[in-house]
Amino acid sequence: MADILKKRIEQYCRLYHSEVVAIRRHLHAHPELAFQEYQTSAFIASKLTQYGIPFQANVAKTGIVGFIEGKKKDKVIALRADMDALPILELNQVSYKSQNEGVMHACGHDAHSAMLLVAARILNEIRHDLDGSIKLIFQPSEEAFPGGAKAMIEAGVLENPPVRHVIGQHVFPNMEAGKVGFKSGMYMASTDEIYLTVKGKGGHGATPELNVDPVLIGAHILVALQQVVSRMASPNIPTVLSFGRFIAEGQTNVIPDQVSISGTLRTFDEKWRADAHQKITQLAQNMAISMGGSCEVRIEHGYPYVVNDPTLTNNLSLFAKEYLGTRKVEELSLRMTAEDFAYYAHQVPSTFYRVGTRTKGKEITNLHTAQFDIDEESLFKGMGTMVYLAYRTLEELVD
Repeated sequence: MADILKKRIEQYCRLYHSEVVAIRRHLHAHPELAFQEYQTSAFIASKLTQYGIPFQANVAKTGIVGFIEGKKKDKVIALRADMDALPILELNQVSYKSQNEGVMHACGHDAHSAMLLVAARILNEIRHDLDGSIKLIFQPSEEAFPGGAKAMIEAGVLENPPVRHVIGQHVFPNMEAGKVGFKSGMYMASTDEIYLTVKGKGGHGATPELNVDPVLIGAHILVALQQVVSRMASPNIPTVLSFGRFIAEGQTNVIPDQVSISGTLRTFDEKWRADAHQKITQLAQNMAISMGGSCEVRIEHGYPYVVNDPTLTNNLSLFAKEYLGTRKVEELSLRMTAEDFAYYAHQVPSTFYRVGTRTKGKEITNLHTAQFDIDEESLFKGMGTMVYLAYRTLEELVD
């Protein structure tokens, strides 16, 4: 039975391969930022209409939720793709280069939406064989806090009828095209944004005794905060505290009144996450006071950690091996990057997996870069795998 299903899906994928490439290129050429995905949403809606798939538009502003009804309307899983792009000027010289200057699909969301769209077309054409039904979640704003997943959940995407599992995929430039990867349990970190405003008393650089130097205070705070990871965090809890922005609007001989420092906290434990917030705040404020200044601390609470349900993830890994072959399925490592897919995973048993997109002949090994691109052959395997995983998950799901 598995071989028959595999061959059937591969036939559909060959039939629609040029279509998924064309959709991905259209989306890549017309990127839009978080919660501004109006053209993207309209394009996806037009495709779902063409495929005969009912949907609800304007969910959480620009989101779309489609529904493929199989044999059982109340036995439901969801497939999710994100739609938004990043504020990056694309440097690729390709026919499908971004036409929206300063905005780029540098994280593969164009590929995610394209694969889900054509996978939906295939699933809709075999819907009478599906042992349940499928929600299609086209989600806005994965890249910007507070995240579109949270807004979609609040809009009821996991209800009416209730969703048993959510399955999401993400491109992975470090992995060979044609492969997929899974990790059971903890997979991606929580993420918080740290904003420090260090205040002192500015003045002439040649008269330091008359100033309270916020640049020096800020530097000491940065060094002191390294203790949060090296001396306060348990070695058993992966934690990263990084600062990438230090703004001091002074001059060579002018000490400013204040400096601004921004960074990120990543970890995998909610209790420690809360404790770390408190320690960061206390340490920064006390250090500033000890040097005659003050420090305002603002922590933007971001996405929780991504946890992949062990039973679902192990099943999906087995299904992927059935479809692609054992050597095409890899075990993933823990990542300190973050994803708002986490919100779904904290509501229902879910899995977030990776699709290899390594570009032949190019050293593209990282997301969020101005040269990011994918091997478009990965779209063929990616959409087929998604169809197969959805079909087999419904087949094995207990009523």
